[in-house]
Formats: sequence, C-alpha cells, structure tokens
Amino acid sequence: MWYRLFYIIVIFSVVAAGCFKSGSDKNPEKNSEDQAGAPPEITFEQVYYDFGSIKQGEKVSYAFHFENTGGSPLIIEDAYASCGCTVPEYDTTPIQPGKKGHIEVIFDSAGRRGNQYKTVILKTNSPDNKHRLTIKASVLMN
Repeated sequence: MWYRLFYIIVIFSVVAAGCFKSGSDKNPEKNSEDQAGAPPEITFEQVYYDFGSIKQGEKVSYAFHFENTGGSPLIIEDAYASCGCTVPEYDTTPIQPGKKGHIEVIFDSAGRRGNQYKTVILKTNSPDNKHRLTIKASVLMN
C-alpha cells in the first residue's frame, strides 16, 4: 500500500516539475528563431531602368539587384509582367538574410514602337509582399 502511495507521489512530482518548466526552455529551436526572427525584407538597388533608344525587334534585358535586409529567409513566390512582351526570370531558392539576389527582366520590342513602360510585380514573403519594378524603352522603327 505504501509503495503505491510513494509511486503516485513520484509520478505527480515528475508531472508537476514538467508543467512548471520555463517556456523559454521548452523549444530551443523556436527561441533561436524568435531572436533572429525578424521578417525578411527586400531592398533593391533601383526599381526603375531606362534602356534608352532601341531598334524595333530587339530583345534587351536588365538585372535588378536586391539584398535581403531582414532577419529570415526571403522567398520570391511569384513574378509577373504587365505585358506578354516582358518576361521576369528569378531564382526560387530562399535568399538568406544579408545575401543578395537579382531579378532579370527581358523585354522583346517586336511589334512595339515609341515609348514603352512595362512593370513587373514581385510577390514575396516579406510584410510588404508586393514590389514593383519598371522598365522603359524608346522603340525606334527600322
């Protein structure tokens, strides 16, 4: 009988000790994320580029460079252009904090003339999750 009572007291003590543990000790991985867990932030060197004058039918491209200035990995979830003549190319691997990346924007001037303004919208996992990049070209007839 006494050994059962002793057994119950030991079990109760172990359970109670587990319940009173500090929350910071329960999941050390989560705590390290909380300390460095600032959200990702994308910072571009520039968000506008002017190709100047180009000949109709030319394909031109420009790489917009950026850095993840936040505290967690940056993911570019999607990139889409305002027109089918403009194609964004980007890497889908996460950009670690402090690392750099780029988005290449390719513009095909076939069938275009005059001043052309095209935008690319990036969707990221940053708090301000949509970012706009703009290109301009003055397309000259052959």
